[in-house]
Amino acid sequence: MHEEVFPALVETYYAALYRFALSLTRSTADASDLTQQTFFIWATKGESLREVGKAKSWLFTTMYREFLRGRRRDARIMALEDLGPAEQDPAAEDVDVIAKMDAQLVMAALQEVDPIFREPLALFYLQDLAYMEIAGILSVPIGTVMSRLSRGKTHLRARLAEKAKGGKVIEFPQRNVRS
Repeated sequence: MHEEVFPALVETYYAALYRFALSLTRSTADASDLTQQTFFIWATKGESLREVGKAKSWLFTTMYREFLRGRRRDARIMALEDLGPAEQDPAAEDVDVIAKMDAQLVMAALQEVDPIFREPLALFYLQDLAYMEIAGILSVPIGTVMSRLSRGKTHLRARLAEKAKGGKVIEFPQRNVRS
């Protein structure tokens, strides 16, 4: 059964995993390596997953753990306590401009957000995962996910407000929060 499922998993989740890897690593080469490593791990250990329906969560969790393992190996882990104070929320007029930015500008701003906040933001907004799924992938309590999303949105809004001054403006629908 495992060999039959693998090609379908690659076809279904490769693009989403690659986008998540790119948001984590900020490098196309590293994102490709991380995505390939994730599927390699599936090929060697995926048969231990009893329910194929949980493959998406398994793949994202595995990718995130591999990313962290690489960061530890490179000794680049930053503790949450070491982060500086959060930026102030942008002025109300900046919030309206932020809602009208193009996707490329938003992705560039997201890459400037600290990884501890960028990871849950990417999983929530780009991968459309629920809080519980994100908590499982990041191996943190759901309250931590909610806190990091809140602080991450503040950081992202500040970056977007800075970029809004010269950015191309188009409308984007707002995303509903779900738990």
